[in-house]
Amino acid sequence: MSKKAFVALVTCFNEDETINYEATRAQVRRQVAAGNNIMCAGTNGDFTALTFEEKVKLAEAVVDEVGGKVDVIVNAGMPATFETIKLAKEFDRIGVSAIAVITPFFIACTQDGLVRHFSTVADAVKTPIYLYDIPARTQNHIEPETARKLASHGNVAGIKDSGGAKETLEAYLAVSRDMPGFEVYSGPDHLVLWALQNGAAGCISGLGNALPDVLAGILNGYNGGDIAEAERQQAIFTAFRTDLYALGFAPAMVKRALFLQDNSVGASRQPALLPDPEQDAKIADILRRFGLSVQSH
Repeated sequence: MSKKAFVALVTCFNEDETINYEATRAQVRRQVAAGNNIMCAGTNGDFTALTFEEKVKLAEAVVDEVGGKVDVIVNAGMPATFETIKLAKEFDRIGVSAIAVITPFFIACTQDGLVRHFSTVADAVKTPIYLYDIPARTQNHIEPETARKLASHGNVAGIKDSGGAKETLEAYLAVSRDMPGFEVYSGPDHLVLWALQNGAAGCISGLGNALPDVLAGILNGYNGGDIAEAERQQAIFTAFRTDLYALGFAPAMVKRALFLQDNSVGASRQPALLPDPEQDAKIADILRRFGLSVQSH
């Protein structure tokens, strides 16, 4: 079975910080044209800055724009199980391909608490659930043994690992080898090819917003058996990541890099990254070095 690339799509905003749905749809078309699948309302999509109603409307717009051409995963995770279920049921109704559930944030959870949380959400919907582990942001980590317990739930289809450590990814991959049907998607952009070669079902990439064709090139090379090409594209992806992420908070840097290519995506909602001419110049220099155009603004 071919491995899949998902892009953790940015949410586009107008100058007054309302969502620009038309610009977001344009980004969907851009990713679909490259051959990438879509994840929306995730970390790179400013999900913590979106209201309940906006997330529902955003999911509806993305699913409508995709028109069945690629898969769409939407993140429903919130601190409370109650609201997570409410969102998940809306996404169930809309007909997304799968629902990602980020670990609760702000509230410290035990591993037993996480099992109960994810199991309760998975029980509430028909759409497959993917666990979403990003402990640096939520302060809650899904231990591999917890993932193993949840893998036996009939509606938990896998996990997105955004922890950044190869050791954790290896542990999740070991679970997937033991539990048929439990898929692992890699989040760290420097590990895309490594993860594919070690059994991951695919990746969910933030950096793909800025380099959709390079991300697709890694997957196309791997799926087509051209590992040399996959390695070449991964080297470009990793080098771009190293340079860009050295400048600041990764999702904010990705959004700004995309903004400098296409101003229609807008800024992020405050209090996220504010325009900084000196930093913009550094980002623009990186874009040009990698052969990307910079739009005046």
